[in-house]
Amino acid sequence: MTQTLKVHEMRNLPTRRTVMLTGGAALGLLSLPGRSHAQAWPAKTIKIICGFPAGGLTDSFARLYGAHLAEKLGQSVIVENRPGAGGAIAARTVKDAAPDGYTLMFTIAATMLQNRVLYRNLGYDADKDFTLISHMSSGHLPLFVRQELGINTVAELAALAKKSPVSFGTFGQGTQSHVMIGEINRHFGIDIKAVHYRGEAPMFQDIASGALQGGIGTYSAAGSLVDAKLIKPIAVPTLKRMSKFPDVPTYAEQGLMSQALVTQGFTAFVGPAGLPVDIVERLSALMVEGGKTPRVRQVLENFGIDNSALDHKEFQRIYRQDGPLLIQQVRDLNLAPLE
Repeated sequence: MTQTLKVHEMRNLPTRRTVMLTGGAALGLLSLPGRSHAQAWPAKTIKIICGFPAGGLTDSFARLYGAHLAEKLGQSVIVENRPGAGGAIAARTVKDAAPDGYTLMFTIAATMLQNRVLYRNLGYDADKDFTLISHMSSGHLPLFVRQELGINTVAELAALAKKSPVSFGTFGQGTQSHVMIGEINRHFGIDIKAVHYRGEAPMFQDIASGALQGGIGTYSAAGSLVDAKLIKPIAVPTLKRMSKFPDVPTYAEQGLMSQALVTQGFTAFVGPAGLPVDIVERLSALMVEGGKTPRVRQVLENFGIDNSALDHKEFQRIYRQDGPLLIQQVRDLNLAPLE
């Protein structure tokens, strides 16, 4: 079912599967034809396919930035959720769409990179089938432990793991949270058991109940438990400390220098391969502009994310620089690929 919303009514993000925003949108940039389409585009409704369920960060970004695009482009934008297979279902849909700026996608780093290790038959080639438009940080993934453990550093966690079994949650096999637990194990020569969940909510429920000693996830999912003093962060995987947790040291400050504990995932705004360059540049600029608006800044604050949308050129640089690292980190887990 499709519901029409006016831009000024977007204060609370809708969670229906399909939502129409008053305005427009489009994407681009891996292979860029040179013909001009800016004057003719957009002439009709733009569809943004979201590879993940309503209510999460990727969906929130699609609706927030989609509303800004709609407002600036003067065309309707429909956000349609097509979750499944780590974003692969949505990716196949967008791969087969015409590169005319009317079918675009919000997805995550795993869809673009790690899925090629996690799945045997993806049905798309992220390096060839999409045009990069804008990169958005997915935020930090602090390491959380139960407050009652009395642990304040990663070294103290390792010492506990050497004495007795320790289980930590991840929000999915092969995700960055899984990679980070594997790296902590390698660094200290320990065996923290990674317990995988389909998302953060059930993971943090089990941490709160005491079924797990801790886990790795986002501030937005863990914040209520931190406020209730049930869990606390003991490390953040960034080059500098997190604004939400200024007193929590980074892994590097605690002597863990691995790239796997610094490289972050991202949310991606892309279109089919061959999206015209002028459409890509227009969309890219509007994404950067949208990231500076009070509406988007407030959501970033709520999710504990310090940086807003980057343009297509910066996205290409990050994709080429960090992509091989993210892929290799999952390969190092030696997981059997899924069908």
